[in-house]
Amino acid sequence: MNTVKICENGVQAKDIIHDLMAQGYEKDDIYLFAHGEEREKDLTDALDTSAVGMSEQGLVDSVKNIFNKRGDELRTEFEAVGLSKEEAEKYEKVLDGGALVLVAAKH
Repeated sequence: MNTVKICENGVQAKDIIHDLMAQGYEKDDIYLFAHGEEREKDLTDALDTSAVGMSEQGLVDSVKNIFNKRGDELRTEFEAVGLSKEEAEKYEKVLDGGALVLVAAKH
């Protein structure tokens, strides 16, 4: 089961991460998404959340994402952490608007 939260900035994201951990999620279960790659990386590093990598996506999707546009890459990453294709499309549009999306996924 996945929990998805939307927020506007790193301060809100930090509060949401704290709440998710109080609900029993580990930091390794929490993924932060932002439309800008640098923003996503900076916030993921600062908040010590997980990054979607080869273990979640598999080798083929990881290599494909090198050549994908950012929207395609984000949708693939959303699906890799357990969201449906429809949810991935929905939350990618949320990212287009500048918000952050946090996904907590029990492994």
